[in-house]
Amino acid sequence: MLHHIEEPCSLGAHAAVIVPPTWIIKVKKPQNSLKTSTRRKKRTSFKRKASKRGNDVGIQDNKGRPFVIKPISSPLMKPLLVFVNPKSGGNQGTKVLQMFMWYLNPRQVFDLSQEGPRDALELYRKVPNLRILACGGDGTVGWILSILDELQLSPPPPVAVLPLGTGNDLARTLNWGGGYTDEPVSKILCHVEDGTIVQLDRWNLQVERNPDLPQDELEDGARKLPLNVFNNYFSLGFDAHVTLEFHESREANPEKFNSRFRNKMFYAGAAFTDFLQRSSRDLSKHVKVVCDGTDLTPKIQELKFQCIVFLNIPRYCAGTMPWGNPGDHRDFEPQRHDDGYIEVIGFTMASLAALQVGGHGERLHQCREVTLLTYKSIPMQVDGEPCRLAPSLIRISLRNQANMVQKSKRRTSMPLLNDPHSIPDRLRIRVNRINLQEYEGLHYDKEKLREACKLGEARLGLSLFLILSAIPLGIIVVRGDCDLETCRMYIDRLQEDLQSVTSTTQRVHYQDQESSFPRVLSVQRLSPRWCFLDATSADRFYRIDRSQEHLHFVTEISQDEIFILDPEMVMSQQVGTPPGMPDLVVEQATGSPVSSEDQALLQAVISGDLLKFIECCKKGANLLIQGPDHCSLLHHAAKTGNGEIVKYILEHGPSELLDMTDSETGETALHKAACQRHRAICQLLVDAGASLRKTDSKGKTPRDRAQQAGDPDLASYLESRQNYQMVSHEDLETAV
Repeated sequence: MLHHIEEPCSLGAHAAVIVPPTWIIKVKKPQNSLKTSTRRKKRTSFKRKASKRGNDVGIQDNKGRPFVIKPISSPLMKPLLVFVNPKSGGNQGTKVLQMFMWYLNPRQVFDLSQEGPRDALELYRKVPNLRILACGGDGTVGWILSILDELQLSPPPPVAVLPLGTGNDLARTLNWGGGYTDEPVSKILCHVEDGTIVQLDRWNLQVERNPDLPQDELEDGARKLPLNVFNNYFSLGFDAHVTLEFHESREANPEKFNSRFRNKMFYAGAAFTDFLQRSSRDLSKHVKVVCDGTDLTPKIQELKFQCIVFLNIPRYCAGTMPWGNPGDHRDFEPQRHDDGYIEVIGFTMASLAALQVGGHGERLHQCREVTLLTYKSIPMQVDGEPCRLAPSLIRISLRNQANMVQKSKRRTSMPLLNDPHSIPDRLRIRVNRINLQEYEGLHYDKEKLREACKLGEARLGLSLFLILSAIPLGIIVVRGDCDLETCRMYIDRLQEDLQSVTSTTQRVHYQDQESSFPRVLSVQRLSPRWCFLDATSADRFYRIDRSQEHLHFVTEISQDEIFILDPEMVMSQQVGTPPGMPDLVVEQATGSPVSSEDQALLQAVISGDLLKFIECCKKGANLLIQGPDHCSLLHHAAKTGNGEIVKYILEHGPSELLDMTDSETGETALHKAACQRHRAICQLLVDAGASLRKTDSKGKTPRDRAQQAGDPDLASYLESRQNYQMVSHEDLETAV
């Protein structure tokens, strides 16, 4: 039996991030039976012995930690430290803490409500290739980064984020989403391991008493800010006043703030009250702002701002983008979190309200240093930590850059055949819709849910499975490398075809029924809040954040069927008998036009003959045809730079043409226009809603293609317009 016990453990699928038990060395404690002098002597020699151990990474005698870490370096390992704040964002952290302790070595998972991160970081400070996962809000991340600064670890380990807070703006910036729902720990660990390391600017805040005011004229208020470093933003005025009220109410009644939804409702109520009282209306009269030697005070007073924000990352106020798109403003650049510049933005009450619908504030400056003078006590907040600061002189300057882990698109995780290189050319996938009630009841029992779907389709126990199973929505055929953002567009299109199906189009057709049983279809329209479900995890289904759909391929969540969750779906026991299940083909098969009208239409586009093109369309030519080079009509028009034909196709053609890719290069029409530096065509396509985040077969976006083509202005335009598009793709959460 002994040889079975001594067999080495492989540590499973996440061996690269798990701290092996062999690294943990138990420390022997002095015997209690010894005399006091003997204990003192042994304790002294123990410390001397410990100091000689070069590979032992910290001993926590003062904390009573009975072990040290003795790592064995390996280039294949990326050991992970997990810090969980159970109090963040509605107290989700307790469940997350238990899950990580189950998947990982409990010695690498730490509860921040029991002890801060310092001891654990000191314990693991010499572990090579170390990565950190911060489970909490943006404040938790800032806390860990500050401790890393104090310990001066070299190199500093990169930090990933599992968002449990209310705003989670840093997590959104790094593609980790606006809040944790129910993603399996296994998936999270894969994303942390495969994530890209990026830089994050960090800024110093130095506070002094206002030298322009005598001591007896200083008002009551705090003499220092809650934090002297910020990663996200520093602001003063209206938004800080609302946050301060929330903070004071939560401290007085913590039991009333146990969910993210309740927290946001309080924010909304406090904001409305402050709006009525107009407590921040005189802010511009009591501040002086100087950025890189430029005095912005006259402009601030002229526009009567009620809130001023110094912004480091693109996201603010639970997902909004206050810097927006500079567009034709050549004085400003698109915002970055690693360029060593901070953005200064002013807000009136109207522009603050417009943030929630894609608006932005007044862009004041992009600078490296700020000097701020206040002449009365003003509410301020640093990364969400508020206070009311007495009249002060505040200096903002760049501190350093932190290493962060950005969630990236995982091209290597293709579950199909377990072979990352075996990507099929086409996938025929059934789309099933589930309502919220049945998802919550069955998502932990995958086999029961799948069996229910199969039995429901076979019409066995129909009255029962209309309640307990997913309802087939239809079938789509997509490219093997299609991402979920693109797939969403075609599922929406499929739902439109369910409402009004025409037999004349080549894109939608009915399949013959194989049995005499009536087919049950979902005729209720999808709500705007539907989301994808990942059906490939080992234990259950889980929801995918809409803001992260561009990071997932279809093959990552399904092999032959997709499940989508519609929280507003109403179940009905009425059985309909439509003629069949519609089959929507996302991309038409390659080949030349099949009719003379289609051939004439293609020739008209290539030659740029607008009149001939319109004439062919009126005769019934198909706008969805592709040429011998596998390009659509919109591809050809964008490539040749014919703006009038592009306009006509956008106005009269189906919406799927906009982001259709050719089967050889994977390029969209926007890629083609960017390669040829056709700025007007790019603007037409972007205004029509073309995706700026889609990548071709070489992983290049339209912005990358414009840069390669030698047009930096066009590349800058495409990059900045992506900000608005990201807002429109997200289901924004309202904080103010």
